[in-house]
Amino acid sequence: MATTTMAIILVHPTTASRRLQDLLAVDITSTRKKPKSPDAFQIGFPMRTNYIYGKIKRTLLNEIFALTVCLWIKGGSGPGLGTPFSYSVPGQANELVLIEWGNNPMELLVNDKAVTLPMAMTDGKWQHLCVTWSTHDGHWEAFQDGVKRGSGENLSAWHPIKPGGVFILGQEQDALGGRFDATQSFVGEMSDLQLWSRVLTPNEIYSQASCGGHMAGDLISWTEAVVELHGGVTKYPFDPCH
Repeated sequence: MATTTMAIILVHPTTASRRLQDLLAVDITSTRKKPKSPDAFQIGFPMRTNYIYGKIKRTLLNEIFALTVCLWIKGGSGPGLGTPFSYSVPGQANELVLIEWGNNPMELLVNDKAVTLPMAMTDGKWQHLCVTWSTHDGHWEAFQDGVKRGSGENLSAWHPIKPGGVFILGQEQDALGGRFDATQSFVGEMSDLQLWSRVLTPNEIYSQASCGGHMAGDLISWTEAVVELHGGVTKYPFDPCH
């Protein structure tokens, strides 16, 4: 008659407890949400002034012939969003500007030429905005929350964006890096501004707006090391996708 041998393995209670802790740690880590962006923060502009602004500590090193600018933005109360960003170069204060001044519609300016963007901002709500532009026929597109709201041509066609300028957040520049007008200043909050030297596809833009993925701009990427704050701009940890 065959006999069955049963092996009994005794595990020290402390060892068993550690193994259980390890398993729990693995489970918690695997389910924890990871931030989409390595630099998840927002900056705030509490009032209309000519001295509250942010400055990007980078400039363009070469002419660019296409671009996409995207950012998360939450406008404050009152008429007009103001100027979320402006790029000025020697001899041209309005090389690249996004502005909604007073009761006027939002506009994109390239080389001081303007087009109206069919966007309707909602006060107090975070929204994702993207604008694209190309020297080829001056073609432009405007996206809000991942949806294309409008497009057109003949916006400074064949004019490349010039290098060596100053990129300002929250103010419109009437001179290189300065001469701000309080009536055109931005009031609200912004986060995750990115600038690319190409036209992003609608799918790439939608993926960012819907938090399906995160892309860093090759010209400007939203990091604390790049954004310089002046005059009382606030800064808080923030990830628009969480």
